[in-house]
Amino acid sequence: MIISMLLLALISTVLIEFVVLLLLGERSMVVLGSSVVINILTNIPLNLYVIYIDNSVLTVVFGELIVVVIEAFCYFLLLRHLSRAFIYSSLCNSISFLTGVLVELLIVYFQSN
Repeated sequence: MIISMLLLALISTVLIEFVVLLLLGERSMVVLGSSVVINILTNIPLNLYVIYIDNSVLTVVFGELIVVVIEAFCYFLLLRHLSRAFIYSSLCNSISFLTGVLVELLIVYFQSN
């Protein structure tokens, strides 16, 4: 059960962030491919921490902020452009996070009706 939840979160995040990068005009296969690796390195640990240690709102928000910084650093190493690295990281993570929240709210809504 946990593995399927982690895979669902990871796959949906990778797909959403890949599309966001494409919409932002990124065409480098190195950057696009690296986004998959970057997400594996950040998404799984954050989700494991939230599942097993602390799932409070503060922890999730703080964890997402840490992920934004880590991913921005990784994009900076690839792009050598700080503002673009933070734009990529911030937008990708914001959109994937908000999509996840929306999906959870819809699930709760439809389960209660």
